[in-house]
Amino acid sequence: MEKPCSLLVHFDKGSAAMANEIKADLEGGDGPAKADAMRRAISLLLNGETLPQLFITIVRYVLPSEDHTVQKLLLLYLEIIDRRDPAGRALPEMILICQNLRNNLQSPNEYIRGVTLRFLCRLSEPEVLEPLVPSVLENLEHRHHFIRRHAVSAVSAIYRLPHGDQLIPDAPELVERLLASEQDASARRNAFLMLCACAQERAVAYLLSNADRVAEWPDLLQMAVLDLIRKVCRSQNRANKGRYITIITSLLSAPSTAVVYECAGALVSLSSAPTAVRAAANTYCQLLSSQSDNNVKLILLDRLNELRTTHRDVMVGVVMDVLRALASPNLDVKKKVLDLVLDLLTPRNVEEVVLYLKKEVVKTQAGDLEKGAEYRQMLVQAIHACAVEYPEVAGSVVHLLMDFLGDTNVAAAVDVVLFVREIIETNPKLRVSMIQRLIDTFYQIRASRVCSCALWILGEYSLSQSEVESAIATIKQCLGDLPFYTVSDEGEINDSAKPAQPVVNSVTVSSRRPVVLADGTYATQSAATETISTASVAPGSLASTLNLRSLILSGDFFLAAVVACTLTKLVLRLEEVQPSKVESNKACTGALLIMTSILQLGQSSYLPHPIDNDSYDRIVLCVRLLCNTGDDVRKIWLQSCRQSFAKMLAEKQFRETEEMKAKAQISHAQPDDLIDFYHLKSRRGSKLCFGDCVVVLNDFFYQHGGSTASMSRLMHTDVCIIENAFEG
Repeated sequence: MEKPCSLLVHFDKGSAAMANEIKADLEGGDGPAKADAMRRAISLLLNGETLPQLFITIVRYVLPSEDHTVQKLLLLYLEIIDRRDPAGRALPEMILICQNLRNNLQSPNEYIRGVTLRFLCRLSEPEVLEPLVPSVLENLEHRHHFIRRHAVSAVSAIYRLPHGDQLIPDAPELVERLLASEQDASARRNAFLMLCACAQERAVAYLLSNADRVAEWPDLLQMAVLDLIRKVCRSQNRANKGRYITIITSLLSAPSTAVVYECAGALVSLSSAPTAVRAAANTYCQLLSSQSDNNVKLILLDRLNELRTTHRDVMVGVVMDVLRALASPNLDVKKKVLDLVLDLLTPRNVEEVVLYLKKEVVKTQAGDLEKGAEYRQMLVQAIHACAVEYPEVAGSVVHLLMDFLGDTNVAAAVDVVLFVREIIETNPKLRVSMIQRLIDTFYQIRASRVCSCALWILGEYSLSQSEVESAIATIKQCLGDLPFYTVSDEGEINDSAKPAQPVVNSVTVSSRRPVVLADGTYATQSAATETISTASVAPGSLASTLNLRSLILSGDFFLAAVVACTLTKLVLRLEEVQPSKVESNKACTGALLIMTSILQLGQSSYLPHPIDNDSYDRIVLCVRLLCNTGDDVRKIWLQSCRQSFAKMLAEKQFRETEEMKAKAQISHAQPDDLIDFYHLKSRRGSKLCFGDCVVVLNDFFYQHGGSTASMSRLMHTDVCIIENAFEG
């Protein structure tokens, strides 16, 4: 905009031709008509019209009106018109307004006085304000607080003008006297703000003289006190910082949450002592648990995160208080809480944190939480991060999380199975119990990606004879009876006009991510889908255990290839741990029968699309391997895959460690940043010591990687300037 404006109203029906209609309504209309005409005139002025011919009409016909609405609109009109000529002087016509304003300031109606005083706050013409000053000062002692409140604001606005101290030279004394006897909260706040802006030393003296009663002041005045303390401590000597901190501490128990929030922020800005930071953190945590607004919770979490970056040791003590904010139903709040807590983990509190997260996971099983699946996924990821950083806590949660392998939320189930895969490699003591738990819960899995990863775990970490035999039996049970179809079924499909789909109902979710096989190689996947069975069956019935069969019959031949690879690994390992060759050959024959049945299904017309070439080649490779096994191939299948996975985890941990080191080495200050010489004061007195300056500059420069030559140039330029500045 071309000029400052305190009022903005949209008006899209205005035109210059309306000026005559407005003038006619102002001259002959009654109160409501004049008010409507004034509204249209103000709207036209705000749209850029000048309307110079209306001023005299308004002076003649609007000034004498006693209608309160008309008088208020008149003040708005005077506020937005251009009151100066091109030379910058006040228009002579404004003198005609002074008498009306004086009458308003002396009106028996409190509303007229108040709105007129509020209007004077927006005037900047000394020629207009000078004759009104006596009337403004009289209103400082009016019996009604509404008038005193706006009178203080008018005095403050006039005094802050370029030559305002000439118009009201004793304004600070008058306002200070008013502040001592005033009872209205808003009037006291306006008076205190006026002293803070115009006579800061008087405001500081008043504050320190009433320091014991600040906690009893109204919240509006307490907020003004906090603003003053910040301003004083930034611009002046901090000699009274201890008294200021005492005042802020007394306000931490104020009933107003806004005051308490501002106190915590002011306390951190004034002091970095652990007690002050701990008090601020506890205050934020109390507000976090007491406030119901999600936006307020997010702001408080941001403040706590700022404290974490600078005072992590103190924040570690309030981790459990922060975790209580997980009771909020908002997922954004929950995510911020978990991110903050994960950055504050230590060996001392990790067990408490994991136990709390474990209880939250159990709560999500109730099913009455809104977006419980997404929240459970966040909790699983958080527990995964805790277990990776502190492996000793993995045993207390891994078995609970394995109950969610069959979760209908595919992302949460995938997070769980990836967590299980990593923990079973990094915690050898838990392998036996985890394998047994995985075998017991495998039939509950309904997602293809989860099944693939679970099969890889069974194939790699089933080491004993009982584990291998249980894994093979579980896979056979989930596949069901062979073959997958009969010739009569295929004939019925060929004779039907519309091919029939597999019996099991399913929900298929498309996935375009690259497919990584269990041994670390890549493969194309023509049916890259994640399928969850939706058949409503009893949990213990036979149909509920045929998860692999339903997924394969839906066309998921990538999963079929993973089944073939897993059976191959299990048979090869059974040959090593099973002393009876008869049992080994029987298991090998059963695995070959399953693979050939899958190949027969993929090449038949029973399914809408045939098996893809990549899955076909992998299954054929498994068949050939079981028919003719060599020592080198056996070593690759039984050892190399797990070694590659262990190497991948080690590289991942190394990469994360390097990233943390890189973040820790990021400098928050640069060699050319300005130095606050307040910190270079000698402890022996208040004078700056040149030797201390040189030492601090030297340390500062070498901490930021400076060379000897650069240091020499610095010593001959900047330090010489400092020496000259502090001579004597």
